[in-house]
Order: sequence, then C-alpha cells, then structure tokens
Amino acid sequence: MHDTTRRVGRPTRLSIPKLGAAFDGRVIAPGDAVYDQARAVFYGGWDRRPAVIIRPTDATEVTRVVSLARETGLELAVRSGGHSNAGHSTTDGGIVLDLSEMKALEIDAEHRTAWAQTGLTAGEYTTAAGEYGLATGFGDTGSVGIGGLTLGGGVGYLVRKHGLTIDDLLAAEVVTADGQILHVDAETHPDLFWAIRGGGGNFGVATRLQFRLHPMETVVGGMLLLPATAEVIAGFIAAAEAAPEELSAIANVMPAPPMPFVPAERHGQLVIMAMLMYAGQTDAGERAVDRFRSLAEPVADQVQPMPYAQMYPPEDESYHPTAVGHTMFIDTVDGNVADTIMTYLQASDASMRVAQLRPLGGAMARVPAVATAFAHRQSRIMVNVAAFYDGPADQALRQAWVTQFAAALQQNDRGAYVNFLSDEGPDRVRQAYPVATWERLVAVKRRYDPTNLFRRNQNIPPETD
Repeated sequence: MHDTTRRVGRPTRLSIPKLGAAFDGRVIAPGDAVYDQARAVFYGGWDRRPAVIIRPTDATEVTRVVSLARETGLELAVRSGGHSNAGHSTTDGGIVLDLSEMKALEIDAEHRTAWAQTGLTAGEYTTAAGEYGLATGFGDTGSVGIGGLTLGGGVGYLVRKHGLTIDDLLAAEVVTADGQILHVDAETHPDLFWAIRGGGGNFGVATRLQFRLHPMETVVGGMLLLPATAEVIAGFIAAAEAAPEELSAIANVMPAPPMPFVPAERHGQLVIMAMLMYAGQTDAGERAVDRFRSLAEPVADQVQPMPYAQMYPPEDESYHPTAVGHTMFIDTVDGNVADTIMTYLQASDASMRVAQLRPLGGAMARVPAVATAFAHRQSRIMVNVAAFYDGPADQALRQAWVTQFAAALQQNDRGAYVNFLSDEGPDRVRQAYPVATWERLVAVKRRYDPTNLFRRNQNIPPETD
C-alpha cells in the first residue's frame, strides 16, 4: 500500500491507504506489484490505467464503491470477467469495481435454482452446477463473467433449447446509483428487472443473480472442422436451422489454425470450425451431428458424448488478442451469401480473420419481444465478422476490411447484439434496441440512474436528443 494521498478530482482526494484499510487490503493502485496484472483485460489494445481497483466481496461493499464514485466524480468501470469488446471493464484515471472476489454460489438442486455472485465465470458456474447434473445456458467461452454476459442477454450453447441466459433469470440483487441494494424480480421493481435483461450495466451493479437450472447430465458436443466452400457453408446453416432445437451450432469460417489435431497441409486453409452441442439423448444427438458430418469429409472431428462443462475447455490466461469486429443479424445464408463470405476471407491476409455464424430460433424466438430488453427474438442468424491486427496502421487496414465485409453481408435485419458491440459510438448502441425498447430503457435509466453514473458501458443516457 502507498503512504501518499492522491488528488484525483477537483476538490476531492482519494486516500489509497484509507481505502485499503476499509476493504481489508483488496485495493490495488499504480505502483503496486500486481497493478499491471490487475488492470489487464481479456482483449489487448486497451492499455488503460485506473486510479484504483477495488475488489468488494458483497453488495454492501459494492455500495461503498458506488458511493465513492458518486462522491469523487471519478469514472466507474464495473468488471465481471473483463471480456468487454469495447474495453468497458477498465478506465483511465477512474475506479474499477472488480467483482472477481465475489464467487459465492448457492445451488438448490431440489428446486433447480441457483443464486450466484457475479464474479463467477461461466465455466466456474457450469462446473459447479454440473456436479448436480444441472446447467444454465451462458455463452461459448468459460472465462466470461456471468454478470456482464447475463445483463446483455446471453447467447450460447443452449439458446435454441432453453433460450437466452436472461430467459432463465429469476431474480437479481442490484446496487443502484444512489447506493440502495434492491431485490428485483417480476413482481418487485419489475421495470428494473425488465431492463437488466438485455439493457446491460446501465442501471446498477448486479451483485447476485438467481437462475433457473435445467437437467443436463451428458451432451453430445465438441468441435467439428469441415473444409470451407460456399456449398458447405450454405449447407451447414441449412442443417443447423433444420436441426432439432436440442442442437445449437456456431460456425466459424476461418483459416485453419495450427492445432495439433489439424493436418499440417490444412493449416491456413479456410475451414468451418464448428462448435456443436446437442442437449438431449445421446443417440439422437449423434444422428443430428451426422447431418453435419455428411456435408464434407471432416478435417477433424471431436464431437462426442461429454459432460456439459467440457464445452468450456481450459484457456490460456496470457492470451490477449487485438482484434476489430462487427456484430449483426442476417436473415439467410444462401449460396450467394456463402460466396461473399468466401470471397472476403480469401481476399484478406490478416493472421486471423473469421465470419462467425450462429443460427438462432427455437426457445429464444418463442419469448415475446416486449418481455425483455433484448428484443431481437425473431432474428434468425447472428453474424460476427472479425480480424486480428498488429499495431495502429494494421488496425485501420483490418477495420476497413471488416466494415466492407459487414456491409456486403447486410440484409433486412438491422439489429445488433449489445454484448458483441465494440467501441462504435451511440448510433450502434441504438441499433441494439428497437425504438420502443430504447424509449422504455431511457425511462428506466432516468428513474434509477438520472446522473448517468453507470456510463462506462454501451450507454443508454437518461436524457436523449
């Protein structure tokens, strides 16, 4: 800890020693040995230096951090897992409220519910729930924090079988901008409960979330690599849309990486690196996956019966990619669209570039659009176009490619998924919400955060032009 008092606001001083004492040493500041490690987020390219990083352990301590931000006027960044594409998990000169110490999980196996603190990752929660043969659907990456993921919607391996993560959210504990700790659900503060199911972190800090759990003993899942041609891409999406709802698929059309199980002669060639998961009987799952295997001779096939938690393999903590991307929804992938995907991927020499296709529908589509702040219930296919870059000049080149690629793929659906937006400005944030949804969100924001304290996010301001 430091012996100096740091001036950070106009008349306000921030005493790091006093903060350290107040939070039992769970305070990190510039100069501390672990500062650089603590301020790092998942994506490279966000080299921000917060004035202080505070790690509370419960909602009461979170209220103290929120009050500190309110009183000092310092920008507040809330970090669950640190995976924000826009770098919102950190701040320059502000306060990072780091939830990583908040990992309590209470599982009620009999009633199939769980209360989870929001410092848990999807992998940690899934592994613990799996001990009871139960699961809640999150995303496709185990190290993502359940807090930010849930507040934006949650699209993952159970999206067609059980819907979005928010469709299994039963209640939440939320610290609001005025320091209150609120229990919110369908009957208590229903406007706030509606808003946090897709509206992101605009309305408070979600400290605990109550989820519904589903029986999930064994799934058929894993990675399937197919050679990428326009015909195979179109066939893959057709197969995914026609599959039973128990099957959810993610198709990454990209150069084959030099993984040990990929033949050397395939390295760098375009493939469909698909993640498939069937949440049902093993025999039925094998039959569903066989349709994808029949599209072309697989380059590699790792799809097999497994515990659901194995869909989240171990990750390299030192991996911090620098990438640009664009998220969108499209209506169809026919031969022409597949041709466009192949053309753009072949034209780029980025070390890694990808068109990720996620067929949706199923349980997600049966929830009324007005039921939650995530309103894209009828969107058919989510697309994420991305490319790695190396330095500022290369970033501009790759961004131009991403922009042109996305424009070439654009169809009638003009929406966007808020969790996959990067730092793209207010117009893109508006695309994440239809007009009626946006207006309702603004009203909730005005009620619970009229000064826009929670602005380090895909921001919904309390006042609009």
